[in-house]
Amino acid sequence: MERLDKILAGTGRWSRREVKELVRQGRVRVDGQTARTAEEKVDPEAAAITVDGQPVETERFTYVMLHKPAGVLSATEDSRQQTVLDLLPGELRRRSLSPVGRLDKDTEGLLLLTNDGALAHRLLSPKSHVDKVYYARVEGALEPADAAAFAGMSLGDGLECLPAGLEILSPGECLVTLREGKFHQVKRMLAARGKPVTYLKRLSMGPLRLDPELAPGAFRMLTAEEKKALADCR
Repeated sequence: MERLDKILAGTGRWSRREVKELVRQGRVRVDGQTARTAEEKVDPEAAAITVDGQPVETERFTYVMLHKPAGVLSATEDSRQQTVLDLLPGELRRRSLSPVGRLDKDTEGLLLLTNDGALAHRLLSPKSHVDKVYYARVEGALEPADAAAFAGMSLGDGLECLPAGLEILSPGECLVTLREGKFHQVKRMLAARGKPVTYLKRLSMGPLRLDPELAPGAFRMLTAEEKKALADCR
C-alpha cells in the first residue's frame, strides 16, 4: 500500500502539490469512490484510479526501449551534451529512469531505460552472463581466425575476456555476442585483431531485441511479453 499522492506523482504527470489540489477539487477517484485525502493508502497494483474520469496507469515500474542514436550519451544528465533521457518527454523523465548498461557515445542501438533497480542489477551482474549482440562494420577483412580468437581472448591491457562469439557476415561486417560488458569491449577486441570498428550497433540484450520499427532516437514502452521475458531472465 502506498500514499495516493506518491502513486500519482510517480507517473510524472503531476507533482505531489498538484495531486493534493486535484484531490481537494474532487477530481480523483479510487475504485469509483472520490478520494478524500491525498495521503490515503492505495494498492497501486490493484486499485482503479482515475483523474477527471480518465484511467491513470499506476504500474510501479517503467520499462522503455530506446533506439539510441549516435552522438548521445548513455547518462541521466550532463551539463554540456545531450543524454538519452533528453530524448524522452517530461512525463517519463520525471520517473527516475536510468539506462541499463551503457553504449558508447558513437554507438547506436538497443538501450533499456527503467526505474526497476533490481532488474537492472540482475541484467548487469557478471553472474548473469546476459548475452548482448552487436552488429559491427570494420576496416580490413575478417577471417575465420578472428572468429576463433574470440573464443578466448586476452587484451593487451590484461583483460581476460569471457568466451565471445564472432559471426562473419561479409569481409567487413560481423555480429559479436558478448556475455559481459567491459569498457569499449567490442571495439577493443576487434582492434586487437587489426580490424578497427567503423560502426557499431547493439541489436539485443538477453531476450530483448531492438524493435526494427524504431528509428534512431525513437522509443516505446515494453510489451507485457517483453517484461515477462526479462523477469524470467537469469
